[in-house]
Amino acid sequence: MLTVQNLHLQRGGKAVLHGIDLSIQPGQICALLGANGAGKSSTVMAIAGVLPVQSGSILLNQQPLHGLRPERVRAAGVAVVPEGHKVLGDLSIVDNLRVAASNLPAGQVNAQVERVLDIFPELRPKLLLPARALSGGQKQMVCIAQALVVMPRFLIIDELSLGLSPLIVQRLAAVVREVAQQGVGVLLIEQFTSLALDIASQAYVLERGRLAFAGDSPTLRAQPDILHSSYLG
Repeated sequence: MLTVQNLHLQRGGKAVLHGIDLSIQPGQICALLGANGAGKSSTVMAIAGVLPVQSGSILLNQQPLHGLRPERVRAAGVAVVPEGHKVLGDLSIVDNLRVAASNLPAGQVNAQVERVLDIFPELRPKLLLPARALSGGQKQMVCIAQALVVMPRFLIIDELSLGLSPLIVQRLAAVVREVAQQGVGVLLIEQFTSLALDIASQAYVLERGRLAFAGDSPTLRAQPDILHSSYLG
């Protein structure tokens, strides 16, 4: 299990998270919802080891992740897809995937690159193109493939659908479901609540750095006032 307990975080000397608790089981999809500035990306960056934790804990199977550098967090089994479709633009798609897999044993790299290309066969005809030449949706596929190539136990996706067409979003949502069915726990950070609640079985709602809701998705759907308050204040 990936567990966040009583997480407090500051950015620029200002408190942005105030005692966050959440947990993700293997094979479970959880949605983390909230308006801009609610603390979603700060939560992601804390789990990823990018931001230092002020207090509280981040545990993977009861082993602490807080205090580890990002590459150690990734090696432990937690892979993050950051917001913004960030790829290595001057490198080809296949080299983007090989770079992401560079910490694997050399004998596994080709097999894992092939595995993620089976998940995204749309990328195969474009393998030698520079990543900067791709559309936003294709770049997001590369970003997710980069995370999956290391065989994570948990996958965190920050803004899956940002700036993408509905058709691409449906395609990516299907991949997220497939990954979860294979036993990977997924934390999905999303602005679009209907998409997130369609995919996720569990949901957390952040409001100004505090949890406004923690429970199953159907319960949240039945209480739209919680989302209304969190997004509109």
